Amino acid sequence: MKIFSTDKIKELDKLTIETQQITSLELMERAALQAFLWLVNRFQDKKTVYHIFCGVGNNGGDGLVIARMLKQNYFDVHVYVIPFNETFSADFEANLERLKECNLTYTTIHETADFPDIAENHIIVDAIFGIGLTREMDSWLQSLIQKINYHASFKVSIDVPSGLFLHQKTTIAIHSDVVLSFQLPKLAFYLPENENFITEIVLLSIDLDQKGIENWATNYYYIDTFEIKKRYKPISKFTHKGTQGHVLLIGGSYGKIGAMVLASQAALRSGCGLTTVLIPKCGYEILQTASPEALVIADENQHQITQIQFDILPNSIGIGMGMGQKDDTAKAFYHFLKTNTLPLLIDADGLNLLSANLDWLSLVPKNSILTPHPKELERLIGTWNDDFEKIEKTRQLAKKHDFVILIKGANTLIIDGKNVFVNSSGNQALATGGSGDVLSGMITSFRAQGYSAVDAALLGVYFHGRTADLAVNDLGYEGFIASDILKYLGKVFLELKK
Repeated sequence: MKIFSTDKIKELDKLTIETQQITSLELMERAALQAFLWLVNRFQDKKTVYHIFCGVGNNGGDGLVIARMLKQNYFDVHVYVIPFNETFSADFEANLERLKECNLTYTTIHETADFPDIAENHIIVDAIFGIGLTREMDSWLQSLIQKINYHASFKVSIDVPSGLFLHQKTTIAIHSDVVLSFQLPKLAFYLPENENFITEIVLLSIDLDQKGIENWATNYYYIDTFEIKKRYKPISKFTHKGTQGHVLLIGGSYGKIGAMVLASQAALRSGCGLTTVLIPKCGYEILQTASPEALVIADENQHQITQIQFDILPNSIGIGMGMGQKDDTAKAFYHFLKTNTLPLLIDADGLNLLSANLDWLSLVPKNSILTPHPKELERLIGTWNDDFEKIEKTRQLAKKHDFVILIKGANTLIIDGKNVFVNSSGNQALATGGSGDVLSGMITSFRAQGYSAVDAALLGVYFHGRTADLAVNDLGYEGFIASDILKYLGKVFLELKK
């Protein structure tokens, strides 16, 4: 699913109006109807009381239409107009007149002292600012938003939480329980720094021009089940272990062999034909016992990897999980980078060694995949002022070296030198030790099966997150551990075939 800029969204609205031969007021009615239907379906009690805060732009116009529809369906509705400037949009003014049709009056709020009494069991609908906000709000508006935030009522924002910037850092915005956004996702919804402003996102279709959506270019994408199905390639009935791809995983150290157990099992359960694990000697019996399906190459050193040598021809290599950063290991990693030509997946201590020796990045083959969590990423690209700068700096690093880079976390981002992909699956259950090792095994497995670096990363991240979505009803967030990802992985494959 494409993610468009604010300007493109506005252009898409105009295109829809032209191609469908409707007015902007009719498009506003369409959007408001979808929000109205969601509200009455979610809050089915006819005694529900709504307090709708409307700005004087088109977002406020949406709020006025929703208020009219609620009133016409005999709900108790209170409307408040927030005149944040002297100019009202034409569609807002038209809908202000239409309130008279249903004998619905409104109150104008000029300062926080005008804030109404609202019971905690009432619903607040936020339609103050939409996607067009480009500057900091006046102090009284900030105080008003704080007043709304402090209130205990359930809060629903229309299109975006008022105050949220779509292309720069936000300091204050409505803390929404639900955002009812129209048709397409917005990048800002999925960034960690906006966590406090958004709890749940609902995308409401308003039949925007489909050809425009399909034909217009973008560098931002939201990866949902539909996108994954387009990329997933079912296994041929004539395949065998020799044609399903051979994975080589390199890592582990004394006390961290579990990382390689998890990675190897994840690789095997993600569809590759063969998995070989190169580990220090102390892990040999552990791997042979815990992952009997995996082949094992043991380093001569008991506790750590000191040389990376193998006589197999793998289709993909993942390196770094639990590997440690001892001097001998660092030397072995450096010599491996100097001689290896196969694209890599680099995780954990492999990333830490790269960040300590940034000139080694030039030795990493093109189309390699880097999988840092935020702290590991900071060591690679330096600090950032906001998530937008973080994305851009990561994109520049990916472009310079022709890498695919993951920024792990809620809504993991997959970034190449051109595009940014936002993952839709997963939840906080994945915040557990070993989860990243499993992900690395999965992505390396998909890579060995012939997927491109980007598609392997997209599939791995989506499948990884989806296991937690399926498991949470059985285990809860706290009861979920990394090995549970393996238990639910097969169910994700089955989902795709439905």
